[in-house]
Amino acid sequence: DAHALIPPRKNAKPWKDQKLRSLERNELLKTVKRLGRTLWKKWSGYHRRSLVETKMHCIKLLGDKLTARSFSSQVNEIHARIAVLNKFTELGRPHTQVVT
Repeated sequence: DAHALIPPRKNAKPWKDQKLRSLERNELLKTVKRLGRTLWKKWSGYHRRSLVETKMHCIKLLGDKLTARSFSSQVNEIHARIAVLNKFTELGRPHTQVVT
């Protein structure tokens, strides 16, 4: 039995009918309002999902297809792309030092 993990709109109002999907959505609205949107995303796992989607988008920016034919070569190609992304991330991260 799957449940949707989609955050409601910020101006969402409860639905008035008593169908099961409406009751689940209304309960979700109450939970988001009680916890706050940011905490709800972390509590529900939605935050991790959005982080993974962002990382997959970055990987696909380097090419959405693999050129290698064998599986082991495809794995190596993906590892190379991830190494490039990690290097770009490292270059874009600020380096701070404590000044006394």
